[in-house]
Amino acid sequence: MLVSLTDTLMKKIILLLLISQMIFSSCNQGRKQNTISISGAWALYPLAVRWAEEYNKLNPEIRIDISAGGAGKGMADVLGGLVEIGMVSRSIYPEEIAKGALPFAVAKDAVVAVVSDKNPVLQELHAKGLTKDDFRKMWITEQYKTWGDIAGNGSDIPLHVYTRSDACGAAEIWAMYLGGRQEDLGGVGVYGDPGLAMAVQQDPNGIGFNNIGYAYDFNTKLPVTGLSIVPIDLDGSGLIEDRESFYQSVGSVTSAISSGRYPSPPSRELYFVISDKCLNNKVLTDFLKWVLADGQKYAGEAGYVPFAGGSSEKTLHKAEQD
Repeated sequence: MLVSLTDTLMKKIILLLLISQMIFSSCNQGRKQNTISISGAWALYPLAVRWAEEYNKLNPEIRIDISAGGAGKGMADVLGGLVEIGMVSRSIYPEEIAKGALPFAVAKDAVVAVVSDKNPVLQELHAKGLTKDDFRKMWITEQYKTWGDIAGNGSDIPLHVYTRSDACGAAEIWAMYLGGRQEDLGGVGVYGDPGLAMAVQQDPNGIGFNNIGYAYDFNTKLPVTGLSIVPIDLDGSGLIEDRESFYQSVGSVTSAISSGRYPSPPSRELYFVISDKCLNNKVLTDFLKWVLADGQKYAGEAGYVPFAGGSSEKTLHKAEQD
């Protein structure tokens, strides 16, 4: 009798474990009906909010919850089953694909270097720009210690370099441009895009980097008040020529990204990432199809470069068929 009871109990435990595993490994479409949760990259946050607003006008029964927190959080959340969509502003790693990450390029933008509009050598920066090597000497090798080192004018005004403290696509893509990874970037770590922009705004001796969505004001289409964009001297001539001067407005910089005049990196594709277990979630896939098609017209309006070519749509269609 004891053996029989023990066998029955073990069978029940095994069954419960199997059911729990199935629930954990499935898509979270049962968490809240008609709800899509999104988290991740600050870079995509403003556009995701715009998409949610426009999609909700067409589908008022669908609720879309969005939170920012960095690309690393977005990827971790989607792979952990905490959200349906992770916003990721960097390349997707092979090990993430192996864990079930299914990425879809939804837009393009870029990271730009920013200083305070009260920077002591602002006029010179606008006229001459900075080269990739200059940026490396600030963030990677940390050879530059003063603005005099940069301007070559003997000034001893200290240089304050800022970076991101959170795992994020902006820092990863900026480091990639400089030949490193986020952990190679020196400087004072600040959390989030808004935080880094504010730190530089308040520090005339500071330099940082921001996604264009936080370096520019999308109401005025001009750089955010208190910030100035540092042009890149692409050919190393020591002079910002007309073809290198495209930072005046959101429209001019996104045009440069689209045409390839602004280098990649630090321009990059932005991704919505879902779990490959979620392809049977019709609420999710219908929203994703809309983003990849009709939703693209809002990307340009929001200061991003629409993702052309339809390759992500084809990827989604193929994944659904497999």
